[in-house]
Amino acid sequence: MKKVLILFFLLYSGYSFAQDLAYTRKTLATLTSPDFWGRGYTKNGMAKTADFLEKEFKALGLTAVNKQQFTFPVNSFPNEMKLKINGRTLTPGKDFIVHPASTGLKGKGELIERDSLHFLAQEQKLILTFQPKLTWSVATKVEDFTEVYIQKGALKEVPKNFEIAIENEFIPQFKAANVCGLVKGTEHPDSILVVTAHYDHLGGMGKDVYFPGANDNASGVSLLLNLAKHYAKNPQSYTIAFICFAAEEAGLIGSKYFTEQPLFELSHIRFLLNLDLVGTGDTGATVVNATQYPSAFRLLNEINDENKFLSKINPRGKAANSDHYFFTEKGVPAFFLYTQGGISAYHDVDDKAVTLPLTAYENLYKLILKFNAALMKSAKMN
Repeated sequence: MKKVLILFFLLYSGYSFAQDLAYTRKTLATLTSPDFWGRGYTKNGMAKTADFLEKEFKALGLTAVNKQQFTFPVNSFPNEMKLKINGRTLTPGKDFIVHPASTGLKGKGELIERDSLHFLAQEQKLILTFQPKLTWSVATKVEDFTEVYIQKGALKEVPKNFEIAIENEFIPQFKAANVCGLVKGTEHPDSILVVTAHYDHLGGMGKDVYFPGANDNASGVSLLLNLAKHYAKNPQSYTIAFICFAAEEAGLIGSKYFTEQPLFELSHIRFLLNLDLVGTGDTGATVVNATQYPSAFRLLNEINDENKFLSKINPRGKAANSDHYFFTEKGVPAFFLYTQGGISAYHDVDDKAVTLPLTAYENLYKLILKFNAALMKSAKMN
């Protein structure tokens, strides 16, 4: 009978996690769908995502669910996105992207070769730059020129003339919101462990092209939601807070705002774990701030070595490359964890949910649960 119960428990545990993985795939598909349009600055993508996360937090059973609103300037490209070179129509996202700080431009003319990679139309203030890989970003200002990056190999001949129609819209006070929810601690509610992930991505470029942002960072949001689902059903001695940040891609704006206008005392945070780019894992993971908090990093590695969750966890020093940064600057101990290996899609139209391997997803989920449990049993890491 005892063996039967053990077998049932193991089967149930596996089934339970399989349900979580199905939830992850569903969440990834939702967040990367055209309805959310790259979770950015056109077609109401970011606002729709914030509403979705607020509803999801409440459905999972989190309390004190709050949308923390703020504004910031951003340059967007809501409509026309057309380019012809030597009479040939190029495909946005695949053959070319526009520099995110570019002003709009409509017209045609001749091109002057500056060198093999740069071509100019001085009167129209147009720059064409050939690149081996097209990656996009977000700009909070507008320049007085238009620069277009063209995929190397998209043209077989030297560019001689152009026809262009690109529309930009600068929004001085774009509205965004961080989304926060809690699972209150049963014994030490004023001691808080925080899990964060940014939900924004790059949005769309024109009316027909958007950037799905599966690994960056629908993967982190999906893992955060799975952890929220677990902790809502299994409250811990400490309070567990979950924050989905907006405007990370625009310069860590959402997390900076939170540290300046916190929804709970930053001094109550015992540790913060930021999840960004966690959809791979073939070659392990890296932890930013590992050298800042060596005791916590040693603890994480001890758990990983004992359980063989990830093939390797690499240490990295302090870096302002995700939403952990401004918390660290305020004295909050924090890690930024990202996985490595697998797909190379990043800030491009190919970062899709269907190609995201989730190689280390299950083991990373388990590692975080054990790491948080160990933190709650130990003193504050330093």
